[in-house]
Amino acid sequence: MEDEENYVVTGTQLSMVGKDALSIPPGLGITYGPNIFRLDLSLNRLSNLEGIQGFTELRELILDGNEIDDDVIFPVLNYLDTLTMNKNKITNLECLLDKISKHLPSLTYLSLLGNTACPNELSNLEKDEEDYQRYRYFVLHKLPNLKFLDSKSVSEKEREEGLRRGAFLKVIAPGEQSVDEDRKKERRNVYTPLPQQLTDAGDHHGTFTRSRYVYVGKHSEGNRFIRNSDL
Repeated sequence: MEDEENYVVTGTQLSMVGKDALSIPPGLGITYGPNIFRLDLSLNRLSNLEGIQGFTELRELILDGNEIDDDVIFPVLNYLDTLTMNKNKITNLECLLDKISKHLPSLTYLSLLGNTACPNELSNLEKDEEDYQRYRYFVLHKLPNLKFLDSKSVSEKEREEGLRRGAFLKVIAPGEQSVDEDRKKERRNVYTPLPQQLTDAGDHHGTFTRSRYVYVGKHSEGNRFIRNSDL
Protein backbone atom coordinates (compact mmCIF):
# COMPACT_ATOMS: atom_id res chain seq x y z
CA MET A 1 0.00 0.00 0.00
CA GLU A 2 1.15 3.53 -0.73
CA ASP A 3 2.50 5.74 2.06
CA GLU A 4 -0.66 6.81 3.90
CA GLU A 5 0.96 10.08 4.95
CA ASN A 6 0.62 11.30 1.37
CA TYR A 7 -3.16 11.04 1.11
CA VAL A 8 -6.32 11.22 3.19
CA VAL A 9 -9.47 9.18 2.64
CA THR A 10 -12.69 10.51 4.12
CA GLY A 11 -15.81 8.59 3.16
CA THR A 12 -16.04 8.80 -0.64
CA GLN A 13 -13.31 11.46 -0.94
CA LEU A 14 -9.58 10.95 -1.44
CA SER A 15 -7.21 13.92 -1.16
CA MET A 16 -3.55 14.04 -2.11
CA VAL A 17 -2.91 17.78 -2.02
CA GLY A 18 0.41 19.63 -2.10
CA LYS A 19 2.62 16.54 -1.93
CA ASP A 20 4.89 17.49 -4.84
CA ALA A 21 3.88 14.22 -6.49
CA LEU A 22 5.09 13.54 -10.03
CA SER A 23 2.61 10.73 -10.63
CA ILE A 24 -0.54 9.15 -9.23
CA PRO A 25 0.40 6.17 -7.05
CA PRO A 26 -0.94 3.12 -8.93
CA GLY A 27 -2.08 1.42 -5.74
CA LEU A 28 -4.61 4.15 -4.93
CA GLY A 29 -6.96 3.24 -7.76
CA ILE A 30 -6.67 -0.46 -7.02
CA THR A 31 -7.32 -0.04 -3.30
CA TYR A 32 -9.86 2.79 -3.20
CA GLY A 33 -10.95 3.50 -6.77
CA PRO A 34 -14.44 1.95 -6.89
CA ASN A 35 -15.48 3.73 -3.67
CA ILE A 36 -14.20 7.24 -4.42
CA PHE A 37 -16.52 9.92 -5.83
CA ARG A 38 -14.29 12.97 -5.28
CA LEU A 39 -10.55 12.96 -6.01
CA ASP A 40 -8.44 16.01 -5.16
CA LEU A 41 -4.92 15.97 -6.62
CA SER A 42 -4.28 19.72 -6.60
CA LEU A 43 -0.94 21.43 -6.01
CA ASN A 44 1.31 18.61 -7.14
CA ARG A 45 3.61 18.25 -10.18
CA LEU A 46 1.49 15.86 -12.23
CA SER A 47 2.03 15.95 -15.98
CA ASN A 48 -0.20 12.97 -16.83
CA LEU A 49 -3.16 11.05 -15.42
CA GLU A 50 -1.73 7.55 -15.53
CA GLY A 51 -3.24 5.63 -12.60
CA ILE A 52 -6.53 7.48 -12.54
CA GLN A 53 -8.35 4.84 -14.60
CA GLY A 54 -9.01 2.82 -11.44
CA PHE A 55 -11.32 5.55 -10.11
CA THR A 56 -14.26 4.40 -12.22
CA GLU A 57 -17.00 6.01 -10.10
CA LEU A 58 -15.60 9.54 -9.95
CA ARG A 59 -18.01 12.48 -9.93
CA GLU A 60 -15.47 15.22 -9.22
CA LEU A 61 -11.80 15.51 -10.22
CA ILE A 62 -9.64 18.41 -9.03
CA LEU A 63 -6.30 18.91 -10.79
CA ASP A 64 -5.56 22.57 -10.04
CA GLY A 65 -1.97 23.72 -9.85
CA ASN A 66 -0.24 20.87 -11.67
CA GLU A 67 1.83 20.62 -14.86
CA ILE A 68 -0.69 18.96 -17.15
CA ASP A 69 -0.28 19.98 -20.78
CA ASP A 70 -1.79 19.26 -24.20
CA ASP A 71 -0.58 15.65 -24.16
CA VAL A 72 -2.94 14.72 -21.33
CA ILE A 73 -4.90 11.50 -21.88
CA PHE A 74 -8.22 10.99 -20.11
CA PRO A 75 -9.59 7.53 -19.40
CA VAL A 76 -13.32 7.08 -19.94
CA LEU A 77 -15.04 8.33 -16.78
CA ASN A 78 -18.75 7.97 -17.44
CA TYR A 79 -19.96 9.61 -14.23
CA LEU A 80 -17.59 12.55 -13.91
CA ASP A 81 -19.57 15.81 -13.83
CA THR A 82 -16.97 18.22 -12.42
CA LEU A 83 -13.42 18.83 -13.68
CA THR A 84 -11.18 21.66 -12.55
CA MET A 85 -7.78 22.11 -14.21
CA ASN A 86 -6.95 25.67 -13.17
CA LYS A 87 -3.31 26.78 -13.40
CA ASN A 88 -1.92 24.02 -15.58
CA LYS A 89 -0.14 24.18 -18.96
CA ILE A 90 -2.98 23.71 -21.44
CA THR A 91 -2.48 25.75 -24.62
CA ASN A 92 -4.57 23.91 -27.24
CA LEU A 93 -8.19 24.44 -26.25
CA GLU A 94 -9.79 22.59 -29.14
CA CYS A 95 -7.68 19.48 -28.58
CA LEU A 96 -8.59 19.43 -24.88
CA LEU A 97 -12.31 19.88 -25.53
CA ASP A 98 -12.32 17.07 -28.09
CA LYS A 99 -10.78 14.74 -25.51
CA ILE A 100 -13.28 15.79 -22.86
CA SER A 101 -16.21 15.33 -25.22
CA LYS A 102 -15.06 11.81 -26.07
CA HIS A 103 -14.04 10.53 -22.64
CA LEU A 104 -16.09 12.53 -20.10
CA PRO A 105 -19.68 12.34 -21.42
CA SER A 106 -21.41 13.53 -18.22
CA LEU A 107 -19.33 16.66 -17.59
CA THR A 108 -21.36 19.74 -16.62
CA TYR A 109 -18.77 21.81 -14.69
CA LEU A 110 -15.40 22.79 -16.16
CA SER A 111 -12.80 25.30 -15.00
CA LEU A 112 -9.63 26.17 -16.94
CA LEU A 113 -8.62 29.50 -15.42
CA GLY A 114 -4.89 30.18 -15.40
CA ASN A 115 -4.14 28.17 -18.54
CA THR A 116 -2.91 29.78 -21.75
CA ALA A 117 -5.92 28.20 -23.48
CA CYS A 118 -8.25 30.29 -21.32
CA PRO A 119 -7.91 33.98 -22.32
CA ASN A 120 -8.97 35.51 -19.02
CA GLU A 121 -7.99 39.14 -18.54
CA LEU A 122 -7.46 38.60 -14.81
CA SER A 123 -4.53 36.26 -15.47
CA ASN A 124 -3.24 37.77 -18.73
CA LEU A 125 -3.31 41.51 -19.32
CA GLU A 126 -3.10 41.00 -23.09
CA LYS A 127 -6.56 39.45 -23.09
CA ASP A 128 -9.81 41.34 -22.83
CA GLU A 129 -13.45 40.62 -22.12
CA GLU A 130 -14.22 40.03 -25.79
CA ASP A 131 -11.47 37.41 -26.06
CA TYR A 132 -12.87 35.61 -23.05
CA GLN A 133 -16.46 35.68 -24.25
CA ARG A 134 -15.46 34.18 -27.60
CA TYR A 135 -13.65 31.47 -25.69
CA ARG A 136 -16.83 30.71 -23.74
CA TYR A 137 -18.89 30.48 -26.93
CA PHE A 138 -16.34 28.11 -28.43
CA VAL A 139 -16.33 25.89 -25.33
CA LEU A 140 -20.13 25.76 -25.27
CA HIS A 141 -20.17 24.81 -28.93
CA LYS A 142 -17.91 21.87 -28.14
CA LEU A 143 -19.50 20.98 -24.78
CA PRO A 144 -23.17 22.07 -25.01
CA ASN A 145 -24.17 20.32 -21.77
CA LEU A 146 -22.00 22.48 -19.52
CA LYS A 147 -23.86 24.30 -16.77
CA PHE A 148 -20.87 26.08 -15.26
CA LEU A 149 -17.67 27.30 -16.93
CA ASP A 150 -14.75 28.75 -14.99
CA SER A 151 -16.04 31.32 -12.52
CA LYS A 152 -19.69 31.60 -13.53
CA SER A 153 -22.71 29.62 -14.57
CA VAL A 154 -23.84 29.26 -18.16
CA SER A 155 -27.05 31.12 -19.02
CA GLU A 156 -29.51 29.76 -21.56
CA LYS A 157 -28.94 32.81 -23.73
CA GLU A 158 -25.19 32.23 -23.66
CA ARG A 159 -25.65 28.55 -24.45
CA GLU A 160 -27.84 29.39 -27.44
CA GLU A 161 -25.31 31.93 -28.65
CA GLY A 162 -22.54 29.35 -28.28
CA LEU A 163 -24.49 26.85 -30.35
CA ARG A 164 -25.18 29.51 -32.96
CA ARG A 165 -21.75 31.17 -33.16
CA GLY A 166 -19.34 28.69 -31.62
CA ALA A 167 -18.83 26.73 -34.82
CA PHE A 168 -17.54 29.90 -36.50
CA LEU A 169 -14.89 30.61 -33.88
CA LYS A 170 -11.50 29.02 -34.27
CA VAL A 171 -8.83 28.84 -31.60
CA ILE A 172 -5.21 29.11 -32.71
CA ALA A 173 -2.69 27.64 -30.30
CA PRO A 174 0.61 29.51 -29.81
CA GLY A 175 3.07 28.79 -32.61
CA GLU A 176 0.47 27.92 -35.24
CA GLN A 177 1.01 29.76 -38.51
CA SER A 178 -2.42 29.19 -40.00
CA VAL A 179 -5.77 27.64 -39.34
CA ASP A 180 -6.07 25.47 -42.45
CA GLU A 181 -4.90 24.97 -46.01
CA ASP A 182 -7.44 27.44 -47.39
CA ARG A 183 -5.83 30.26 -45.44
CA LYS A 184 -2.40 29.20 -46.70
CA LYS A 185 -3.68 29.42 -50.26
CA GLU A 186 -5.09 32.88 -49.55
CA ARG A 187 -1.70 34.05 -48.28
CA ARG A 188 0.03 32.78 -51.40
CA ASN A 189 -2.37 34.74 -53.57
CA VAL A 190 -2.49 37.93 -51.56
CA TYR A 191 0.34 39.62 -53.45
CA THR A 192 -1.36 39.46 -56.87
CA PRO A 193 -3.21 42.79 -57.12
CA LEU A 194 -5.08 41.98 -60.34
CA PRO A 195 -6.64 38.84 -61.76
CA GLN A 196 -4.21 36.91 -63.97
CA GLN A 197 -6.04 37.81 -67.17
CA LEU A 198 -5.54 41.52 -66.46
CA THR A 199 -1.86 41.49 -65.54
CA ASP A 200 -0.41 41.35 -69.06
CA ALA A 201 1.95 44.17 -70.04
CA GLY A 202 0.13 47.14 -71.48
CA ASP A 203 -3.18 46.23 -69.90
CA HIS A 204 -3.99 48.97 -67.41
CA HIS A 205 -7.66 48.30 -66.80
CA GLY A 206 -8.63 48.54 -63.18
CA THR A 207 -10.67 45.91 -61.41
CA PHE A 208 -12.91 45.93 -58.38
CA THR A 209 -13.42 42.96 -56.09
CA ARG A 210 -14.31 42.15 -52.51
CA SER A 211 -11.29 42.14 -50.25
CA ARG A 212 -10.77 39.48 -47.62
CA TYR A 213 -9.21 39.79 -44.22
CA VAL A 214 -8.71 37.77 -41.08
CA TYR A 215 -9.42 39.13 -37.64
CA VAL A 216 -6.90 37.99 -35.07
CA GLY A 217 -7.70 40.28 -32.18
CA LYS A 218 -5.60 43.16 -31.00
CA HIS A 219 -2.41 41.05 -30.98
CA SER A 220 -1.17 38.41 -33.37
CA GLU A 221 0.39 36.00 -30.91
CA GLY A 222 -1.17 33.43 -28.59
CA ASN A 223 -4.62 31.89 -28.70
CA ARG A 224 -6.90 33.87 -30.99
CA PHE A 225 -10.44 33.41 -32.07
CA ILE A 226 -11.14 33.75 -35.77
CA ARG A 227 -14.60 33.93 -37.22
CA ASN A 228 -15.09 31.79 -40.32
CA SER A 229 -17.35 34.51 -41.63
CA ASP A 230 -14.26 36.75 -41.81
CA LEU A 231 -12.36 34.29 -43.96
